Amino acid sequence: MKVAALYDVHGMPWALEAVLAEVERERVDAVVFGGDLVAGPYPAETIVLARAVPNASFVRGNAEREADERIVAKLGAAEADTERRWPAQITLDGVLYCHATPESDEVMVTDASTDEKIAGLLAGVEARLVVGGHTHMQQHRGAYVNAGSIGMPYEGEVAAFWLVVDDGDPSFRKTPFDVDAAVEALQASDWPGAESFVDENLRRAVTRDEAIAAFGG
Repeated sequence: MKVAALYDVHGMPWALEAVLAEVERERVDAVVFGGDLVAGPYPAETIVLARAVPNASFVRGNAEREADERIVAKLGAAEADTERRWPAQITLDGVLYCHATPESDEVMVTDASTDEKIAGLLAGVEARLVVGGHTHMQQHRGAYVNAGSIGMPYEGEVAAFWLVVDDGDPSFRKTPFDVDAAVEALQASDWPGAESFVDENLRRAVTRDEAIAAFGG
């Protein structure tokens, strides 16, 4: 089974649209949206794109679990409640997909995390691979793989980062998108974080080292 794991879109429809074009060319059997899908500048436009994807499954992230007032207003209470009820994890073809780790949607797993910590986080999990996200940086550590972030990556490069899992074998992907269009739309949006997001994530790119310094191990 071939699965596209699309994580941490964070309300960035321009990045998601570019990735979905590549997903179509990959001829995957299923798509998993791994949480923190709409928390960002354009939640309604992002969920419309995601809902149109055939064979898509949705995993709840911390942002869906605790949607803020703006997201609820943009999506409507019914949609926000639906997203709050998404499962914390799903299993496809023996691979477990969760937002961060199987036990928590908020645990920080980075390159600085020890092998012992990661093994402990996966203890008792019956899956040949665990796919998480949340920390917005791709990594593959034993049976754990981070899919990266489509909308807010910490990779030192402005692009959309995602994952393909083909018969249990993970393969990282990176997709360029129309950054100028994203900047223009963000500057015209009512999102309170628009200016800082443009400066920190579109005019430049947060590096892994910067993120790790903030997150720790």
